[in-house]
Amino acid sequence: SVERHRLTFISFRSNYRGKVRLSRTRMLELPSNPMHRRFMSQKMTTVTQLPQTLEPRNPGLPLDLDWALSIQANTSAIERRCASLPARRSVKKDHQAAWLARAISCIDLTTLSGDDTAGRVKRLCAKALQPVRHDILQQIGLPHLTTGAVCVYHDMIETAVTALQGSGIPVAAVSTGFPAGLSPLHLRIEEIRESVKAGASEIDIVISRRHVLTQNWQALYDEMAVFRSACGDAHVKAILATGELGSLRNVGRASLICMMAGADFIKTSTGKESVNATLPVTLVMLRAIRAYYNRTGFRVGYKPAGGISKAKDAITYLALMKEELGDRWLRPDLFRFGASSLLGDIERQLEHHLTGGYSANHRHPIG
Repeated sequence: SVERHRLTFISFRSNYRGKVRLSRTRMLELPSNPMHRRFMSQKMTTVTQLPQTLEPRNPGLPLDLDWALSIQANTSAIERRCASLPARRSVKKDHQAAWLARAISCIDLTTLSGDDTAGRVKRLCAKALQPVRHDILQQIGLPHLTTGAVCVYHDMIETAVTALQGSGIPVAAVSTGFPAGLSPLHLRIEEIRESVKAGASEIDIVISRRHVLTQNWQALYDEMAVFRSACGDAHVKAILATGELGSLRNVGRASLICMMAGADFIKTSTGKESVNATLPVTLVMLRAIRAYYNRTGFRVGYKPAGGISKAKDAITYLALMKEELGDRWLRPDLFRFGASSLLGDIERQLEHHLTGGYSANHRHPIG
């Protein structure tokens, strides 16, 4: 006899009735006998879950202020649409487990604390390599699942690179005077170069919020372009600190200008602001990404960070990504969660999916 395992290949498709289901054409058939299944799994070619650079990098554009200043935001309509999203996009059982597995593959597992130590970063990297208990990964058919990246401060880059050597998991580093971004410009540029030299393949930079608040768009563009140049081959994520930008209109304009200056990703927050990632901010930024792609043909990634700690929130963000940008943006080279506690809740939900019971948080340590 043969049973279908929906979790080995994850493919999303909506049915226009408020539900999201897996594509049946992508299911993998394995023998139901456990011994035969184990033999077949060993013979299968491993499907990598690691982020791969599949798209040409965004080269940027000359600053187009007419385009940027044409962006407006209908706040009430945006908030109304986002308020209805969690209730309309509900997935259950195997479908929910598949979405949660995809969320794990898109997590930038992060530690950005003043008391970070080499030991903590090594434990975090071990968790990135095996984000969920081995028996759970075996049962859902994804034994090689990993997180999308590990994100640390500059001083911890070499420790993380060593711990992840040979795994293919990239190391991301926050830079440019994170989180405030108020250190002298030449020091911020040099910090990027030092992080790249230390082995970081992704750099999360913070923009100067004052440029947005004073509508100095040329300065924002020039700053972002310099940061992109300093990154070299490393991909650059532009942190907008949306909670400090004053309005959704400013968020949309800053998103577009950072993409014009060559950002590979735009990111909501440092995680240190009083307001971090929200659905309304996400919708505005995704619309900016879509507009940029429609005009240029270059895909730019998106990273919500801060405040996303529940598995159901992760599914809501994934559903919004699918609705606004399509399936291509549901891969780790174009979408990341900036999170740490999120992974623990997802692991609890996956265990509940398999056993029917919720486990205590301390049974899913994250380091």
